[in-house]
Amino acid sequence: MGAESYTGRINRKLNKKLRIVEVAAGREKADLVLKNTTYLNVFSNELCHGDIAVAEGLIVGIGEYEGRAAFDMSGKIVLPGFIDAHIHLESAMVSPKEFVKAVLPHGTTTVVTDPHEIANVMGADGIEYMLQATEGLPVDVRFMLPSCVPATPMDESGAVLDYRTVDSFYDHPRVQGLAEMMNYPGVIGADPQVIEKIVAAQAHHKKIDGHAPGLAGNDLNAYVAAGVYSDHECSDPADAIAKLERGQFIMIREGTAARNLQALMPLLTEKYADRCMFCCDDKHPSDLLEKGHIDYNVREAIRRGADPILAVKVACHHAARYYLLNNRGAIAPGYLADFVVIDNFNDFNILQVFKKGEELYDGKTVRDFEAPEIDPYLAEKAHDTFHLARLSAADFAERRPRGIIGMVPGEIVTVDQGYSDHIDPEWDILKIAVVERHKNTHHIGIGYLQGYGLKRGAIATSVSHDSHNIIVVGANEEDMAAAANRIAENKGGIVVMEDGRIKGEVVLSIAGLMSDGTLEEVNTALERAKDAAFALGVSRAIDPFMTLSFMSLPVIPTLRLTTRGVIDVAKQQYV
Repeated sequence: MGAESYTGRINRKLNKKLRIVEVAAGREKADLVLKNTTYLNVFSNELCHGDIAVAEGLIVGIGEYEGRAAFDMSGKIVLPGFIDAHIHLESAMVSPKEFVKAVLPHGTTTVVTDPHEIANVMGADGIEYMLQATEGLPVDVRFMLPSCVPATPMDESGAVLDYRTVDSFYDHPRVQGLAEMMNYPGVIGADPQVIEKIVAAQAHHKKIDGHAPGLAGNDLNAYVAAGVYSDHECSDPADAIAKLERGQFIMIREGTAARNLQALMPLLTEKYADRCMFCCDDKHPSDLLEKGHIDYNVREAIRRGADPILAVKVACHHAARYYLLNNRGAIAPGYLADFVVIDNFNDFNILQVFKKGEELYDGKTVRDFEAPEIDPYLAEKAHDTFHLARLSAADFAERRPRGIIGMVPGEIVTVDQGYSDHIDPEWDILKIAVVERHKNTHHIGIGYLQGYGLKRGAIATSVSHDSHNIIVVGANEEDMAAAANRIAENKGGIVVMEDGRIKGEVVLSIAGLMSDGTLEEVNTALERAKDAAFALGVSRAIDPFMTLSFMSLPVIPTLRLTTRGVIDVAKQQYV
């Protein structure tokens, strides 16, 4: 069947609009009416009352209406659908369909994702894969295009994306802008190749998100002046307020590895909150299943003393305004009929979730839906991303002094702990290595890690931000080699190894980042692997795998490890 003509498209939209007006005026019945509703009005900052009428997926009126279908909302509160302002879908370790099944019961109706995890593995094909894998899902998945692939020139990923490579994606209707500009040294140093990415995004009238932990003074001024509009890396109020005062929007992050909500509670006041949004950044399956998604951020904010109406606005309305998603984030005529129904603000139990006027979660189950079709070429390429030779203990046997990366509990920042030339589990000094896996270069960066707690064996994962090489930490080189080899055999994932025996593993065969299984299956395997890691001595104060995955991200202070060695992030120099 041929493409719809321009005249045909205009006529179809005209007929739809005419019906919306007829229903809003009360001359026709609505598709759906939420009767006797108490709802949050984000414009007047109060709870209002009335019937909410829905037609053609939109809210068309509030007052007294009749509909073809109706729900009585007496004794409940109806809120706008929640928006995650910044997330990497790949961090859930499952396909986008499984991610959507997980977050719908938590009231999420829109997410803004940065696919730089898979883009670091597959390049532009990774972006296209995620666009196809999210097309038509019942949670609206919007995109920010990766700005730093690799994160810095000192990293070694599966692809290099310049502004020309991603420029055509700006024309996609679900692309909102340029994702977190992690290479802040390149911005403040006026690197032309970095700045041209910002200029290109602005030429398309798109947003540019930031990523600049601890940046201050004139360096911060330069970063903001370059055109970076937001930041999600704030872990203390002073840092956040300094950025907010310079015009940036602050994304208050509460994820699995980085949990900043408690520290940033001072922002959730009338003085600052209108410049704030909620995001998760990275969420592991267990957190999605047990704690929730953006609803968890709201619930925790209220529990810690935030005004409930303000907290909900941060969870929906502010992100919609920031990203110019002008038809969501509010309950008013002309907005999408995306609703979250809760019992009350204190318990904040989610009873129903509607997307464009359709009930997708009834308090017990999520309505079933099909996974989008993906181009066979992309699907095959995503399952064949490991290209490296088999490893031996000798590959990890470097004896020269190497930098010690000191972990900080509850954070993804690190500290410089000096040097070591050997493993010493009694002093919590372990060997850590990053193995290049994209192009068979046999590059292996080696350093030491303190604060992880492992006493025996080794742990490896192909989820290692952002280039997603194999990162492995161990109490001996033999188990390090065995764990890394098992990762390659599985085409990606997580492995816990002791004395050459697999103690736990999670297979992530989609680009080494995501599983073809269900969220529940992945979570079961992941929790068993965590238990195995803890049994080998890993500190229970950290997530064994997600925390480890950030030790190779060369844009978070202070020390990190890449395929070429330990680097000082601030100086962008090897140590």
